Amino acid sequence: MEEAAEGAPPKKKSALVITIAGIAVVTLIGAGGGWVLGGMIAPKIPGSDQAAARPADAAAGAHGDKKEEGLPHIATEAAGVVQLEPITTNLAYPSANWVRLEVALAFDGAPQLPLAEEIHQDILAYMRTVSLQQIEGPRGFQYLKDDIQERVDLRSQGKVSKVMFRTFVIE
Repeated sequence: MEEAAEGAPPKKKSALVITIAGIAVVTLIGAGGGWVLGGMIAPKIPGSDQAAARPADAAAGAHGDKKEEGLPHIATEAAGVVQLEPITTNLAYPSANWVRLEVALAFDGAPQLPLAEEIHQDILAYMRTVSLQQIEGPRGFQYLKDDIQERVDLRSQGKVSKVMFRTFVIE
């Protein structure tokens, strides 16, 4: 009986080793299959080798020498959209809280830059009268957007069709 008791633990250890080895093999086969399938499905992007080389060039010392090429911004005067300068101001209450707001105006027709600057100043003055409690939560943010859209409509007399919020941060 002592021999049977001594023989049992080595069988359990070998079963454990075989199970771990089996799991490792299945994991490697799954990872390899995923890599192969991903290579087959993923689209080949022309110039991806050049794009991978660009960060290395930038790290080598070409800081600001080259202009980054990418998608053109949609907020252009040709598209009838004017992006206003960021608005950074403190709130009415609590005055220790600051708000940063970036908006763009979509004009009906050609954009008018003096009107856009007036709207910028009007939004800045309005944001100084807003308290944190008024703009808390999704409903408060929606009320803020509606109030700003109404002020822009009044100021522009219908020349601005939409106010687009790009960023909104409260600190």
